[in-house]
Amino acid sequence: MGKAGRFACILTPMLLTLAGLICIILVMIGQLSTSGNNAPTTKLGRDLYFFKADTSNFGDKPNKLDDLNIDNNLLEALQGQASAGHLKDFYQVGLWSYCEGDKDPKTGVETITHCSSSKSNFWFDPFTVWNLKNSTAQKIVGDEKLEKGLNTYKKVSGFMIWSFGIALALSAAEIIIGFFAIFSRWGSLVTTIISTAQTIFILAAASTATATYGLLVGVFETALKDINIEANMGKQMLGVMWLAVAFGVASGLFWLFSVCCCSGKSPHKKVSVEKTPYTYERVASPAFPAQHGQQHTGYAGASHSQQQGTAYEPFRKNHV
Repeated sequence: MGKAGRFACILTPMLLTLAGLICIILVMIGQLSTSGNNAPTTKLGRDLYFFKADTSNFGDKPNKLDDLNIDNNLLEALQGQASAGHLKDFYQVGLWSYCEGDKDPKTGVETITHCSSSKSNFWFDPFTVWNLKNSTAQKIVGDEKLEKGLNTYKKVSGFMIWSFGIALALSAAEIIIGFFAIFSRWGSLVTTIISTAQTIFILAAASTATATYGLLVGVFETALKDINIEANMGKQMLGVMWLAVAFGVASGLFWLFSVCCCSGKSPHKKVSVEKTPYTYERVASPAFPAQHGQQHTGYAGASHSQQQGTAYEPFRKNHV
């Protein structure tokens, strides 16, 4: 396989790595503001979220509070926030920030009105967002239901963010180092090592995000479902995230394949042997011409001439 075959062998994992890098970037721009003034995110960013809390149906609840499986202090606090216009219709959580907005009751069209500032240690705290921090509602309800789930989410959110960041950096390094793999199997070996590390981090990040936000959805459903506050995970974000994992695994396997195969050397390279200068060739003796059908070649011919008692040297020096 020549250089062209080597290039084709490297091209496949390079494209897979690039696709994985794009997926990680998409995960990281979800719910990210388009500017520094917390403006709404782009349409692509709006559709990518890990977790969504829908509070648009909060007003559609039974009149008898005794029928609700929720603490009255939390309900009254939320009612106060809704009356003051501080409770938005939905909240979407990304990796670095969250966005909130309104929902048209007739058409169901959602419009993002505000996005929070991005933070490297971001985690979504509904009590802070709903202005219920350190309130009686948080102390009573949070200890039993929301608090435990939120504490778990807070602890692993930093690891999750750093895992995605490291996976992004390793993906970029994988592409850069991958160019050297075109010329050498050693380049493929180094790239394979980097790819393995990238796969480990993106897999850890995706697994952590899936488990964490799945837990958060369960906590919201348990604690707030009776007052029609719903929660769900973003299918688009999950799809993009696990697609990044798939691309990472596939690229690693192809990088490993390029270490074992695709040497870049042609198996049909021709080797020509030229005559060295000052070689000897057998010539016919003028005194003893060769008989018909007899060849005087090699050392045997020389011995025959010497047996005839002649001093003629049967070899000539050939200057090439």
